[in-house]
Amino acid sequence: MHYADYKTILSPQNGMNLYRGCTHGCIYCDSRSVCYRMDHDFEDIEVKRSAPLILESQLGRKRKPCMIGTGAMCDSYIPLENELQITRQCLLLIEKYGYGLAIQTKSAQILRDIDILKRINAKTKCVVQITLTTYDEDLCRKIEPNVSTTGERFEVLETLRKAKIPTIVWISPILPFINDTEENLQGLLDYCIKAGVVGVLYFGFGVTLREGSREYFYAKLDQEFSGLKQKYIQQFGNAYICNSPNSNRLMDIFQSKCQRYGMLYKPEEIFAYLRKFESQEQQRQLFY
Repeated sequence: MHYADYKTILSPQNGMNLYRGCTHGCIYCDSRSVCYRMDHDFEDIEVKRSAPLILESQLGRKRKPCMIGTGAMCDSYIPLENELQITRQCLLLIEKYGYGLAIQTKSAQILRDIDILKRINAKTKCVVQITLTTYDEDLCRKIEPNVSTTGERFEVLETLRKAKIPTIVWISPILPFINDTEENLQGLLDYCIKAGVVGVLYFGFGVTLREGSREYFYAKLDQEFSGLKQKYIQQFGNAYICNSPNSNRLMDIFQSKCQRYGMLYKPEEIFAYLRKFESQEQQRQLFY
């Protein structure tokens, strides 16, 4: 790890990433792409020096509270967080100043901070977003080797449901020829139904690959899925969007099941929900 100086933490859209880089090792990670201009190795985590102090300054200057988003680019609960606890410090500030929170992770480590999440949700709105990609635990360890398994993430969703903290699941990415099966999608959606998630977010059934992320993905295919890299090259070439041949069937299943069980699934509706700052009374209506 190394430290870097920043003048701001919050983006104009009220999002923040406290770390740059990740050690989860997900084979498909888009954040490795060259376009994000990381001038350091992806596993050499860049830590934003004095992040809590900068965040407190920015929150104190805002005219009215809003939703604060985090974890979209780099996970807030990488193992380094155990030592530094920067995410926890920033969550305490969000609670202190009465802001809402929309936090995204793949790690069960988020339950360390469930005390703060409950307090934020009691005042305003706290939404936890969990990524699920495969129902198969063995496959999960291949494509997401250094992070909580799908089963462990489902337990997080269950714990949050019992705490009445709303959740959103990202089903992404669906990798062609790897996890793009009806059985996998049905299993993931069943987890969502059992956990009572507010919505399920997807961006088509496929994966995006560009310079930086493509090379890493192909290297991992060679390690874990013999011969599959060549199949990708033949099927997709250098395309940015690589859609599953099963996309249409998966889409039918996805939309039908979400509609049947009342889960939001249109991206624009889910993002509107995540951005909407709500009072305690408005939030309570989700559960009663």
